[in-house]
Amino acid sequence: MTEARFELIVLGAGPAGLAAAKAAADSGREVLVLDDNPLPGGQIWRGGPDQAPNARARAAFSALQHPRIAYRPGARLFAAPGPGTLLVELPEGGCRLGYGQLILATGARERFLPFPGWTLPGVFGLGGLQALAKGGYPVAGKRIVLAGTGPLLLAVADTLKARGARVLLLAEQAPLGRVARFAAGLVRHPAKLAQAVALKSRLLGIPYRCSSHVLEASGRERLERLRLSWGGEEGFIDCDYLGCAFGLLPNTETGQLLGCTLAAGAVAVDDYQQTSRPGVYAAGEACGIGGVDKAQIEGRIAGLAAAGRPEEARRLFPARAHARDFADRLAEAFRLEPALLRLARPDTLICRCEDVPLQALQSCSSWREAKLLTRCGMGACQGRTCGPMAETLLGFEPRGSRPPLQPVSLETLVSALSPTDPR
Repeated sequence: MTEARFELIVLGAGPAGLAAAKAAADSGREVLVLDDNPLPGGQIWRGGPDQAPNARARAAFSALQHPRIAYRPGARLFAAPGPGTLLVELPEGGCRLGYGQLILATGARERFLPFPGWTLPGVFGLGGLQALAKGGYPVAGKRIVLAGTGPLLLAVADTLKARGARVLLLAEQAPLGRVARFAAGLVRHPAKLAQAVALKSRLLGIPYRCSSHVLEASGRERLERLRLSWGGEEGFIDCDYLGCAFGLLPNTETGQLLGCTLAAGAVAVDDYQQTSRPGVYAAGEACGIGGVDKAQIEGRIAGLAAAGRPEEARRLFPARAHARDFADRLAEAFRLEPALLRLARPDTLICRCEDVPLQALQSCSSWREAKLLTRCGMGACQGRTCGPMAETLLGFEPRGSRPPLQPVSLETLVSALSPTDPR
């Protein structure tokens, strides 16, 4: 296993990570940016610099050309054996990386809530379907329903429509009153208001129904039909694909692995984005869902603070407060309706990796007991999907994190036992 050491390592090459790396590098730090995707940009700018949607995104990607920044895509962090040390699997093999300081910009993932038929082929997460479409998955001419909550519904619809899909319906679970108040509040955020107006204009003709959600997905071998609730009434719609997710969840597994304190389901940070672990910072969605503005500002604060420039970081506090105000309004407007938590039947799968239905978990008193008795959370996703479901539906305590954080090759695991390569 090869070894290297860096002054500062940034985990994640999305908006927060790129902003943090540039701020630190501009301040004289030598920075390594690691990302497990093949291209930078995170979910929001997926596809890398060649598909950057606007000047702001292109400016963010320019950070990777900085002479003090090294960038390694396809890097999978799987363990942190001690303070200042990470074990990472790169395309060419395992690597032991030392660091003086670390910034976590690990982003977020989609929140799923179970309903009958949610595991049928043809049912995707909203962001997953968007990522597939951006990567070339054929959606032209396909009849698609998008359901869930928040602005992501509109963004995914825009992506799919631009690629020729027939978007039949946007089913927003939040009631019209809350959505309308949120839209009116965008006057406090003019740039986001302009984005929303432009986005909505491109989606003219696509029905957008509030107080709506999927009750059941059905089909013989794959998705064919949806049963939905809209405004208290039920209806059916035939479709080829469903994209469905209920907001985002911070990716906290790396923070937990390092021993960082969590608060409200996110990595807890102080005013300078430092976690409870000395020398470890966090920025962006990992420490609270809030969008690209918040992510970039927090990334810059973390990068400046890690580089020993607290005064410059402090000047960004008002901008961060403004971005967090938007995040708070977003969370309030699109909070989940209680009816969504009652959709699953006893035989509805919660853990799709290990085929564990809801009824098998209802007699368990904790996440640990559920794992021991049913293997829930012990499949390929390591509880990233079913864990939050069990927490939301059954009140189980949040899950911990232990190595290996992600699947890695046996060769890498063997080489990790020694600082020198056993070959």
